[in-house]
Amino acid sequence: MNDMVTKEDLRQFGLELLGNIGTLMTQTREVQNEIVEQDWIKSKQVRLLMNMSPGSIQNLRVTQKVRYKKILGSYYYNKVDLLKLFTDERCK
Repeated sequence: MNDMVTKEDLRQFGLELLGNIGTLMTQTREVQNEIVEQDWIKSKQVRLLMNMSPGSIQNLRVTQKVRYKKILGSYYYNKVDLLKLFTDERCK
């Protein structure tokens, strides 16, 4: 039983780990590109795209600053309204 870890084992592990990280980064970019192409986006996507908390999104909905739709228990927000809201805030 030779369970010794060699330098070659560590090198192979490092290469595999870097490959997995690269794959995850590519998948993340693809998801972000899909979000950008949509007109209506889910709450979770808004949180990821705008780096917002669920409470902040709810506040935008309650104060009617953005258009939204509720479909089968999920909220969808108009992407144009969200981008316009944050563009307007920067100009002030």
